Amino acid sequence: MPVISSASAATARRRLFLLVTLAAISLLYLLLSPSFPLPLIAFTTPPPHSPTTLRHLLFGIASSSKSLPRRLPYLRLWYHPSQINAIVFLDTPPPSFQPSPSDPPIAISSDSSRFPYTFPGGLRSATRVARIAKELVDRNLPDIHWIVLGDDDTVFFPQNLLSTLNKYDWTKWYYVGARSESVWQNSKHWFGMAFGGGGFAISYPLARALAKVLDSCLNRYGHLYGSDDRVYACLVELGIELSFEPGFHQVDLRGNLFGLLSAHPLTPLVSLHHVDAIDPIFPSMNRSEALKHLFEAVKVDSGRVLQQTVCYDQLKKHTISVSWGYAIQVFQGNQHLPDILSMQQTFTPWKRNRNPASSLYMFNTREPPKDACKRPAVFFLQSVSPEIGTIESNYSRSSPIDKNCSQSMSSLQQIRVSSQKLNTESLQGLRRHCCDVFLHSSAKIMDIKIRKCEDDELIAMTL
Repeated sequence: MPVISSASAATARRRLFLLVTLAAISLLYLLLSPSFPLPLIAFTTPPPHSPTTLRHLLFGIASSSKSLPRRLPYLRLWYHPSQINAIVFLDTPPPSFQPSPSDPPIAISSDSSRFPYTFPGGLRSATRVARIAKELVDRNLPDIHWIVLGDDDTVFFPQNLLSTLNKYDWTKWYYVGARSESVWQNSKHWFGMAFGGGGFAISYPLARALAKVLDSCLNRYGHLYGSDDRVYACLVELGIELSFEPGFHQVDLRGNLFGLLSAHPLTPLVSLHHVDAIDPIFPSMNRSEALKHLFEAVKVDSGRVLQQTVCYDQLKKHTISVSWGYAIQVFQGNQHLPDILSMQQTFTPWKRNRNPASSLYMFNTREPPKDACKRPAVFFLQSVSPEIGTIESNYSRSSPIDKNCSQSMSSLQQIRVSSQKLNTESLQGLRRHCCDVFLHSSAKIMDIKIRKCEDDELIAMTL
């Protein structure tokens, strides 16, 4: 029988004591702990993504060999090859037309005849145009954050589009655009769909996912009307809904767009579609000249273009509505701000029919005064120039003076507006600006200074 020394026995007892002690401490910890947390792991923070610039946007413009020659003036307003990536997709090569090197590059869409199209009276080109989203991704261009889709009669305001998209994290799935202005048009399609003519943007990770499944969606949705319907249906199947931005404008309207442009929402102007279907936005100009004139203001302060500022001349009791870079209206008397912010219905519906919804809009409207003496004096942009620390814009009178009306502002001929460049880097918590009015002794010139409102300042007339 083996003999165990006293030293070995003591060592064994110490080991047993330590094991029992550790077991007791572990059991006590388990009994007293309310939960059993996993050990913390220190993850390495990834480097920040490069800020999105115009070069990170890739525009896909739907056109045709027939329409492109007459639509190029619109494209040339906003496209600059040194700043913007864009591709114009045609159905066939243009027969006898050579674009300028400064125009966007042209691509011929791939054959889409294999996909079904059964909408009565519609255009089969809708499937070709829908596939532009896929064809952009398939080019595998580097460092793209967003793809932007629009038509050749869509005028984009690129800096404002960039500011709008920078509200979103491009590394996540986003579908950004706007509905139609027409209740009837939305009801014919979907209220949750971005209308393609107004343009819409898809973050690049979502665009890659869309490109993988788009063709299968085209096979399922042959009964739909347009390309935007098809893209929307496929995005819905991917589980994505529209992020609505009111700066995109489908312009399902006809005629005089003054009411819309003079009461723009408190957000940057991103796009205007259907510019062939509206009157020239400035008097005594054709459509291209008028849009080019607007872009003179865009070049100086893109973010402030069409931003509405309302001033109250407390002394003379006039209400002045400034749509910066476009037009100014001077009303006699106190016009309540909510009324001024409603759009005058100077335009007509896109389509008139027996459906009552064809004359309904997605915003508040008001009828222009039938009494000529109650209509405002209108002043259109004449010139705009940056000065040291400020921007000066000048507006000249357009509306004729009715001699049968007693107007205290009948001698006013020019309005000069002083403002600072509007910072659109952050579009969160936007607030309308205030302004001060100064009338020269001759009563022929009015000066307006646009400024930020004080904390507790109201935009209203003191009664």
